[in-house]
Amino acid sequence: MGKKNLAEHTVCENRKARHDYFIHEAYEAGIELFGTEVKSLRAGQANLKDSYGTIKNGELYLENFHISPYDHGNVFNRDPLRPKRLLMHKAEILKLFGKTREKGFTLVPLKVYFKRGRAKVELALVSGKHTYDKRRDLAEKAAKRDMERDLRERQKY
Repeated sequence: MGKKNLAEHTVCENRKARHDYFIHEAYEAGIELFGTEVKSLRAGQANLKDSYGTIKNGELYLENFHISPYDHGNVFNRDPLRPKRLLMHKAEILKLFGKTREKGFTLVPLKVYFKRGRAKVELALVSGKHTYDKRRDLAEKAAKRDMERDLRERQKY
């Protein structure tokens, strides 16, 4: 096993989730996939837009996670939007189930990546932001960027 396999390789990221939601807790879960889906993921053909986590019959699923059909997969390709089962410990799933029943909490994937050759998803427990919260975050980000720029200017002299 080489060093390359131990590294984390990000396939896709949901940057909009960090903008639209307050992230309270993040969890790592494995994804149950078929062979052609794994090959498509390795090729970077996935999209997390509008995807979310649900809990049905004590199992965790990722809905609306689009994995493009593999080019050479022909009859082995699956439906790109089929619900993908996520692999977590039962106690963690039950804990998430209780928290998602609270008002305003939902499960949103932040990124999909390979870790030690296995497909993983970073799933976050989130609550929605209001427009004024988003504006405040953008203002703080701009102020921080301006301060760093001024600091670099001072160090030049």
